[in-house]
Amino acid sequence: MTVHSLRTMLPWLALAAIGGVAAWLRYGLIESSTLAQLCGDAASPWWCTWRQWLVLGFLYNVYGIAALLAALIALLSPRPAVAWLASALGLFALVLYCFQSGAIALLVGALRLLRTQVPATAPPTMQDRPRERDIQRQP
Repeated sequence: MTVHSLRTMLPWLALAAIGGVAAWLRYGLIESSTLAQLCGDAASPWWCTWRQWLVLGFLYNVYGIAALLAALIALLSPRPAVAWLASALGLFALVLYCFQSGAIALLVGALRLLRTQVPATAPPTMQDRPRERDIQRQP
C-alpha cells in the first residue's frame, strides 16, 4: 500500500469511525431504556446531563443546522478538511435523527471530498467516447 493510497483512504476510514461513534451514542446512550430510567431518577449519574444535551441537540435540529453550515462552507472552500467536516457532521446528524439536513450535508461533503482527492490534471476516462474503429450505423 502506497502513501498516496493511504492518504486517500484515511478520511473515509475516519468517516466510518464517526459513523460508529454516532451509532453507539444513538443506540447505546440515547435509546437505551435502562439508561433512560437511570437518568430519570433523582440521584442520576453525572453523565446524564451530557445525555440530555445530546437529546436536546437533535430535538432542536442543532446537528442538522451545523451540518448544513459546514456543507455550505465546503462548497465555497477548496480545502479537503472542510469537506471532511461537512461529511462527518452530516453523518452524525443523519444518525442522530436529523435526516434531511444530515443527508444533504453528507452528500455535499462526500462529493466535495471526493473532488478534492482527484488531481486536477487527471484525464477524463475514454469509456464512453467513440473509438477510431467503431462503425456507426446508418439510419
